[in-house]
Amino acid sequence: MTSTPAKEQTSMIYCNSEYDDLQKVIVVPPEHMEIKEAINETQRHFLKENIDQTKALRQHQNFVNGLKSADIDVISLHPKKDLNEQVFTRDIGFCIGDTLYISNMEETLRSPETQVLINWLEKNNYKYQQSFSSSIEGGDVLIDEGDIFVGRSNRTSDEAIDTLKSHLPTYNIMPITLEEEILHLDCVLNIISRDTALIYSKAIDAASLKLLRKKYDLIEVTDKEQFNMGPNVLSIGGNQVISLPENKQVNQKLKEAGFTVHEVPFSEIIKSGGSFRCCTLPLRRG
Repeated sequence: MTSTPAKEQTSMIYCNSEYDDLQKVIVVPPEHMEIKEAINETQRHFLKENIDQTKALRQHQNFVNGLKSADIDVISLHPKKDLNEQVFTRDIGFCIGDTLYISNMEETLRSPETQVLINWLEKNNYKYQQSFSSSIEGGDVLIDEGDIFVGRSNRTSDEAIDTLKSHLPTYNIMPITLEEEILHLDCVLNIISRDTALIYSKAIDAASLKLLRKKYDLIEVTDKEQFNMGPNVLSIGGNQVISLPENKQVNQKLKEAGFTVHEVPFSEIIKSGGSFRCCTLPLRRG
């Protein structure tokens, strides 16, 4: 296993884990959130019911207020009317060390979201890399110091994983093959401390599961909790996680494992297939 050196706290971008203190994050309010064309299993389930935008906005603002109360710098990008999935900022990029990689979105309707991010980065003098000629999305990328887990999914290709390996030769990059119906890796796996991870093991290939069991204490979520985005909590540091109140069993397990669980309603937003981790693009952790 490899490791990376600590970075000076003056860096504009630095992320070395999924669980160090969250300092700066990008969000987009779900002002135009709507299931127009179902592009995942969850959206197909809620297509007829669809999304109450007023409720989604209120829930998202309460979430943002909670982040700000924890002294996290929250950057809110401008929502565009034609980008109804824009709330899920995790997918459009990912930070590894002091580098921000721009994703290559698989779904055409989401591709313009990356340009909104690029425009903001350039305006604010942030450096970034556009390195991928095939699809890779941030929801499939999890970092734990020198280890990077990448979901092999319908949204992230083997070619893109190979490209990432070529850019990061000192990291141990481990592809994880997901079941066909799983959107992203962070729908079934989330690393919440150096030795603990949330997992829905039914959706992960046997070899990867064996490796994960050696490295982490795994907290298993139920079928119902996986559908309710149980693994997709957001770690904000100090063994604190933001989780849905509906996922009572996993929240109790987290508390028993020594985590502080902040329960935040997000029921309207998860109808589109993402939760707290999906709705945040961390720029700095430390």
